[in-house]
Amino acid sequence: QVRLVESGGGSVQPGGSLRLSCAASGFAFSIYGMNWHRQVPGKEREFVARITPNGNIANYATDAQGRFTISRDNGKNTVYLQMNNLKPEDTGVYYCVVGIDRFDYWGQGTQVTVSS
Repeated sequence: QVRLVESGGGSVQPGGSLRLSCAASGFAFSIYGMNWHRQVPGKEREFVARITPNGNIANYATDAQGRFTISRDNGKNTVYLQMNNLKPEDTGVYYCVVGIDRFDYWGQGTQVTVSS
């Protein structure tokens, strides 16, 4: 079955960096676009970034543009989210998401906390 396992979250100070990873299994990873979403306290889950199956095109939410970079390694069935210049408002749970046959599969999430 489809399995997505995020890792790499943690606590950092404002201006710091984190690299999230999502290990995927149970589906043909290299033919699907992959996404990162997040849920910040008090808000609905929101889109963060998306990458095409071959990794040549990435799209970002407005407040992620220029600070976050999504990438993937199809040989390792893994998608990454490099987050730089983190802000307190980036605090939340970050999820890896894949859409297959009109159904969205979510990982369990990894907590990111940005605080001084």
